[in-house]
Amino acid sequence: MRSLSKVRGGPRRAGSEDTADRIERRAPRPETRWDVVLVWLMRVVAAVWMVKGLSAWAEILGARPNAAPFEAAPIGRQAVIVYFGVINLLAAVGLWLATAWGGVVWLLAATSAMVLALLAPQLLPMSLPSLAFDGMIIVVYFVVSWLASRELR
Repeated sequence: MRSLSKVRGGPRRAGSEDTADRIERRAPRPETRWDVVLVWLMRVVAAVWMVKGLSAWAEILGARPNAAPFEAAPIGRQAVIVYFGVINLLAAVGLWLATAWGGVVWLLAATSAMVLALLAPQLLPMSLPSLAFDGMIIVVYFVVSWLASRELR
């Protein structure tokens, strides 16, 4: 067993090597911690999707100014509004908690909105900037999550 005086920096014997008893510091972590960036990105996206979900519920409840009554909309449009009213809020909660299922539900909500807007614009009319924003956020999410996963190795 080694003596404590050697470990604590006490008197040393002549000719002993100091490198064997030194505790080396770990290499400093990179400046940008991508896991922290990913959590903040998920929380910002959660806030946006919370607004989208509440907007759908405002349309269902008739709280939107100058909007046609929900009951007067075609049944397909009603189904789409209810679907996004539920899935957007569920995705927002999962993203805010930074869970894996939150990311999956959010990707399902975002991609299904994009597909519906492109294939059936009468059910879910979305402007081109809104579609581009959703697509850009999906790409940014994948890039940041890839960088965060590489950081853990």
